[in-house]
Amino acid sequence: MDQFIKNIVENVTFVLEFLGIVAALIVVALIAEKLIAKKNGTVEKAITTRKTAMIGMFSAVAGILMLLELPMPFAPFFYKIDASELPVLLCGFAFGPLAGVLTEFIKIIVKLFFKPTSTAFVGELANFCVGCSMILPATIIYHIKKKKLTAIAGCVTGTLIMTIFGTLFNAVYLLPAFAVMYGMPMEALIGMGTEINPNVTGIFSFVALCVAPLNLIKGSAVSLLTFVLYKPLSPILKASYGSSLKKTV
Repeated sequence: MDQFIKNIVENVTFVLEFLGIVAALIVVALIAEKLIAKKNGTVEKAITTRKTAMIGMFSAVAGILMLLELPMPFAPFFYKIDASELPVLLCGFAFGPLAGVLTEFIKIIVKLFFKPTSTAFVGELANFCVGCSMILPATIIYHIKKKKLTAIAGCVTGTLIMTIFGTLFNAVYLLPAFAVMYGMPMEALIGMGTEINPNVTGIFSFVALCVAPLNLIKGSAVSLLTFVLYKPLSPILKASYGSSLKKTV
């Protein structure tokens, strides 16, 4: 806890920027949810007591899963994959885009209590933004018309957007930020990729061959597991969801 507070104090400007991005995505999710409810002719409270409890539960699971990282053989050691988007997507499918974004954010807080940031919150911001780039489109598409087909379309679209956004985000922001943070020239970071794959010769080949496959694998795995787990969990999820949703006359 003390280390967590110390990290916030030392990086207060970046933390405020981080919170600004979180607030903006929450607004986007809330607007999307309101538009979907209007289109479907439903009346729903954005946040209810039971929904809050479920968001907290899924966030706790996601935060723990975020600690369980698996390195990939085609990427340098600092790129690892985790399954933390799985409970986030399940929660978003059950309760909407807003719940998905809130779960994505709270999981970061949970993770920081167990493992303080080692990147001045840059890594956590990247995880949040890249995660939301999948969760938002996937849950919005699914909630427009809840069918198996739209669930598939949402997951495919979310995975593709996450892959593209995550790749560009690494090239434009994340890798340069890490180079400055660790006082390491960009060529050294790219060299780590070249050691693994000789076809890595610059930043764009680095992200195309190391980062893009990682996000594609993560998105595909999370989507597949969501389809496997959502139906068995749906009776529990619908029980808490149904109390806050009613059809308009």
